[in-house]
Amino acid sequence: MRAAEPAAVPQAISAPAVSPLLTRLAAEGATGAFLRAQGTLYLVEGCVVHAESPAAPGIDVLLTAGGALAAQGWQDALSSAGTRHEVGRELVASGRVTTGELEMCHLGALFDAAFFVLGTASGPTRFRYGVAHWLGRVRPVPAAAVERETLRRRALLDSIWPRPEVDTAPVVPRQPARGQAVTVRQRALLRLADGVRTPTAIAWALGRPSFHTLIEVRRLAAAGLVEAPGTPEGEPGSPVAPPFPAPADCAEPDIALLRRVRDALEAL
Repeated sequence: MRAAEPAAVPQAISAPAVSPLLTRLAAEGATGAFLRAQGTLYLVEGCVVHAESPAAPGIDVLLTAGGALAAQGWQDALSSAGTRHEVGRELVASGRVTTGELEMCHLGALFDAAFFVLGTASGPTRFRYGVAHWLGRVRPVPAAAVERETLRRRALLDSIWPRPEVDTAPVVPRQPARGQAVTVRQRALLRLADGVRTPTAIAWALGRPSFHTLIEVRRLAAAGLVEAPGTPEGEPGSPVAPPFPAPADCAEPDIALLRRVRDALEAL
């Protein structure tokens, strides 16, 4: 960590999801806040320890909405340990959550927010040295791993439905064709699709990661179950991928991935 640096270092980032500045900061082992229009990555000794974005529900939402933690328990931990930047440690030490629960929700929130922070059209970047997040260290992730996962997620979304405008437009449901099925998760999403809420707003209402909601919205768009922005009413959206079987209902997406990431980090 460097002791004397300007309060902010303006940078223009041209690459859509891979940041030269983030790569440089990781190489120098920097500690501080990497700020973009879509959110912030927090670094400690060059690793990403937390990420937050207005487009992604935070770790507090994921913990409390999923029932792992009572809302009051979160507020108590924040009040008692926030100024020490040890909220994560306080949650575990007080028995409110287990280490495993905290790590899984932390990784989910980190990768979810980082997807938006490192997304396209993020604009200029600043870095403020020495800034710490109130959560504290939970499971530091190498910056290169965060960038690789961001790129993987973008490729996955495009493989489902290559029209990113559905990610930010209000979700407008369509009547399913005869015999067309939706999953339980998709039904929960469609119940909130009122033509006003965007995928991000639906993710906050459901207490789910925004990226998982984007996956479902793109699957629904590919199946013709939600309107595709820019397509005249009554016409099928295009381009469209060949039909594929509806995904089976399962546990929260990417849990297996997050476990593999955690195991790999422990092996370092």
